[in-house]
Amino acid sequence: MINRFILNEVSYFGPGARKELPGVVARLGFKKALIVTDKGLVKFGVVKMVTDIMDEAGIPYEIFDDVKPNPTVTNVKNGIAAFADSGADFIVAIGGGSSMDTAKGIGIVTNNPEFADIVSLEGVADTKHKSVPIIALPTTAGTAAETTINYVIIDEDKKKKMVCVDPNDIPAVAIIDAELMYSLPKSLTAATGMDALTHAIEGLITKAAWELSDMFEIKAIEMINKYLELAVNESTNPVGRDGMAVAQYVAGMAFSNVGLGVVHGMAHPMGSLFDVPHGVANALLLPTIMRFNAPAALAKYTDIAKAMNVYKDGMTAQEAADAACDAVQQLALRVGIPQHLTDLGITEADIPALAEQAIADVCTPGNPREVTYDDIVALYKKVL
Repeated sequence: MINRFILNEVSYFGPGARKELPGVVARLGFKKALIVTDKGLVKFGVVKMVTDIMDEAGIPYEIFDDVKPNPTVTNVKNGIAAFADSGADFIVAIGGGSSMDTAKGIGIVTNNPEFADIVSLEGVADTKHKSVPIIALPTTAGTAAETTINYVIIDEDKKKKMVCVDPNDIPAVAIIDAELMYSLPKSLTAATGMDALTHAIEGLITKAAWELSDMFEIKAIEMINKYLELAVNESTNPVGRDGMAVAQYVAGMAFSNVGLGVVHGMAHPMGSLFDVPHGVANALLLPTIMRFNAPAALAKYTDIAKAMNVYKDGMTAQEAADAACDAVQQLALRVGIPQHLTDLGITEADIPALAEQAIADVCTPGNPREVTYDDIVALYKKVL
């Protein structure tokens, strides 16, 4: 079997790492940036933390701040037009997964205009050219979009999330600066952190997992268990924030290359049909689906239990799996994740539509245990 591993060319880590931006721009010979972000990050001064450095260095830029929480085809098309009008030759993506996913769509289509309809990018698109160079500065510790070959865009006509997988979209440079995350609200810190934990656990047990990816995912689980509550409860504590910033990146390095599973397959339609934040959807589903998947990946659950610090000598594999699932659920409860679909306005009557999209989702086939439409309906009902 041949395994492929794709990573960023260069990444910078640590509080204040955004100060490396001028040197990066000079080294790569870029002239003008289009900053892709959202209005909230502009309003609360997070974007200014980056543009102040660009201003001081004399780097020209324009700002496209119309990114939506769940970016759509129209959103990306508007960004492509903004890039063309700006005269920029690179993109600076500032934000969470939505900003970085929008930037990826802009960059890919700009250099591969035959995909201008956007919807043809779904799945594994046969693009010929690398994206416009992207320098990604995440402001959340969850999606790891700054180091993945994936992005997610909503097709408004079909009301579904398109998962796009393309090695040509990976940002040229990632700058992981925990100081950009200090203003993240408690609830969003919790949701994005649990998203990162979902990436790590699904990446560990997915069908394509192997030794190299396992190494990263086990470490990410260990770090998230150590740092998430600190980041949630002490928003400006550099230890918790930087710990989570690195942990989510570590998880992303691996899952980007080996895929995910039915947690993501079921979470995506919750976002496209009901606008549920992606991290909340993942966190709500994760413990229940972990229990469903345990028979197909029992040995890996011992690794999860050890990383979550709940393994005890002499445990059977099943006892370790039960302890791992319980630990994940307890962590979700401690950081305030809703536990039922009804808490999010989803009713039993909505389940068939959710399940129809989930069984067709690009992440679902990677699940370690084969899953049917009826299985997915039953899993949704367990968390109703």
